[in-house]
Amino acid sequence: MRLKTKITLGVLFLYFMLLLVSVLGYYYLTNLNVKARTILQDNYESLEYSKNMLIALDTLNADRSSGLQTFEQQLHRQETNITEYGEGSATVQVRRAFEQLKKDSAVSQQELQAIRKSIYVIMDANMQAIVGKHESVKKTANNALLYIAVISGVCFLLGFTFVYNFPGYVANPIRELTIGIKGIADKKYSQRLHFKSADEFGELATAFNTMAQRLDDYEHSNLARIMFEKQRAEAVISSLKDATIGFDTRNIILFANTPALQLLNMPEQALIGKPAQEVAKYNDLLSFLVNPQNTGPLKIVVDGKECFFTKELVDIDYANERIGYIIVLKNITSFREQDLAKTHFIATVSHELKTPLASSDFSLKLLEDERIGHLTSEQHELVESLKQDNLRMIKIVSELLNLSQVESGNIQLQPQPVAPAQVLEYALDTVRKQAAQKQVNIQTRIPEQLPSIQADVEKTAWVLVNLLTNAIRYSPAGSAVQLAIAQTADTLTFSVQDEGKGIPAAFREKIFERFYQVPGTHSQKSSGLGLAIAREFIEAQGGTIGVESEEGKGSLFYFSLPVAV
Repeated sequence: MRLKTKITLGVLFLYFMLLLVSVLGYYYLTNLNVKARTILQDNYESLEYSKNMLIALDTLNADRSSGLQTFEQQLHRQETNITEYGEGSATVQVRRAFEQLKKDSAVSQQELQAIRKSIYVIMDANMQAIVGKHESVKKTANNALLYIAVISGVCFLLGFTFVYNFPGYVANPIRELTIGIKGIADKKYSQRLHFKSADEFGELATAFNTMAQRLDDYEHSNLARIMFEKQRAEAVISSLKDATIGFDTRNIILFANTPALQLLNMPEQALIGKPAQEVAKYNDLLSFLVNPQNTGPLKIVVDGKECFFTKELVDIDYANERIGYIIVLKNITSFREQDLAKTHFIATVSHELKTPLASSDFSLKLLEDERIGHLTSEQHELVESLKQDNLRMIKIVSELLNLSQVESGNIQLQPQPVAPAQVLEYALDTVRKQAAQKQVNIQTRIPEQLPSIQADVEKTAWVLVNLLTNAIRYSPAGSAVQLAIAQTADTLTFSVQDEGKGIPAAFREKIFERFYQVPGTHSQKSSGLGLAIAREFIEAQGGTIGVESEEGKGSLFYFSLPVAV
């Protein structure tokens, strides 16, 4: 039998019991109502007629005509309502006596007595009938209560048994199925369901057991292959030369290859399966690696030698969902050494070039001295050209020396509280002559009250001079350069805005790189190092530097430095 059929039969059973109790109650109540109505119609009315006839007899002496008429009416009604044994003969006797009474002119007490006697017989018959019918009604009512109580009790017991057991019949298999599904979700493929019924639950149990068996077979058949793949993956990870550590989305450490274990100086058992935050409490290197804000190179001493590494974070995605990530430490020690060697080479070459360049500059100044001799116009042009080239070479060598000092960490900064006006005055004095030659007007917007900044005067002024020089160089003749200082909560921002061509969006992020020049704006007076050195100077003092520009609408270069406490 199907589950749907069982539920339907159960509901019909409850409906049948309710219908049975309702029909039985209706039957007995209707029967009682009929018997009560019979008493009223048959017996009570006869008693009422008899009473009225007795009253009419009592009024004959006072008003014979009215009394006879009333008696006649009540007697006629009684004659049409004869229902009990002996009531008919008594009514006939009353009729005879009444007819005789009407014929006599005077009222005879004997006739009245006979009529009353017959009326009493009628009343007695109806009274006895009422008593008998009352007992019958009482018996019927008691039987009705008994039958209804028995039927209701049986229906209640059956209904309670059905209500108590039937939900469990439906819910228990569902609960067992839920437990089985949870077991399968926990990879307990030995889970089975055992339903003895042949309905949908039985079919569900059979399908579930088949599924569990196939999953169990699949698990065992693929276990060896999975273990092989796992071992092969571990072998590949262990063979990587770069230190590699894997994490899941909950920051649980999944694996770490041999180079990573050596750098962390920890055994594999202390790492695998442990939360990264917990292990990081006892390992500074791991604490540095799991912090997403730490992105710069790091120095680690390995076997007494300083080694440099960069951290790379690679997300692991599966089915468009992030399931973990890997941290790779790339050893850049050789590149760092090469870069340091390059820096030392540049510093050495620049230093060696600075002396002959300074000597040649002095020689060119002597050639311009008229005391030595007069130069022709052609000779003067050649000397001026050599002088400009020499100055450019001296500037490039100076910038290379500054850059080498920054890269090697030998640059000496002396940050101290400095008045912004001091930096501003030095920069304006330096570029005033160049601005006049280019016919560029430098306009300043400086608030009257400004706090001191924590900065190195010489390096900060050098940066501002570099920004002003670039603005003057790329501004058209007759234009203006805006120099402004703005104060925020804890910083002062110096800004220089020109009216030049502007910088395309594609090149704004690259102009602070070494030797980079925006295509189409190459200048023989620019080496491409000024902005790179400026960034190093400002960031070394804890500040920031940037640019805002729109092609065709000029550029705004700015740098911010902290206010002195």
